Amino acid sequence: MPVWGLTRRRLLCIALCLAAVLGALVLTALLFPQQVLCTEIGLEKGDVIVVLGGGSYERPQRAIELFRENAAPRIILTGKGDNNSNRHLLLKGGVPSSAIEQEPASKTTRENALFTIPLLRKEGVHKVILVTSWYHSRRALNCFRHYAPDIEFYSHPAYYAYRRSEWRRQGILGKIRAEYVKTLGYWIFYGIWPV
Repeated sequence: MPVWGLTRRRLLCIALCLAAVLGALVLTALLFPQQVLCTEIGLEKGDVIVVLGGGSYERPQRAIELFRENAAPRIILTGKGDNNSNRHLLLKGGVPSSAIEQEPASKTTRENALFTIPLLRKEGVHKVILVTSWYHSRRALNCFRHYAPDIEFYSHPAYYAYRRSEWRRQGILGKIRAEYVKTLGYWIFYGIWPV
């Protein structure tokens, strides 16, 4: 019996076309994660740099570079677990203690945003530079923008293990795959559009 006036042959053709398009999207995402997951939206100056927890040393190192370039006068570290070690790296890199603020309770990117945004609003911040790993930058930027559309967020990710030749050695391939799953989950459960 035809569904919506479509024959079985047409339904099969439509299903095969949709499967081919989905397969092409998945293949593109796996072959070109730099173009899909990474976003850098430049801003010369901001009110504050927010460094998301996780990664290795690359995130605080990128924040040190931006601080030295006078991109922003302050840095907020957000995330439980490596908050104190990231603070130590910032201090070692020449960032004064008075320029560092910590949000040490968040455990996820969503919590990074939800727990940091009240601090930003309380301090009257208008322009924020987000620092995270390149493969995490698009989801992080989308998450902060989703929960605080009244604040301007910009992305300046760390490019540690950006080249494909470094992925296996640095264990990035698994993180790239996990990032796609997390991005889909954030879209489904929190309504955070992945584009």
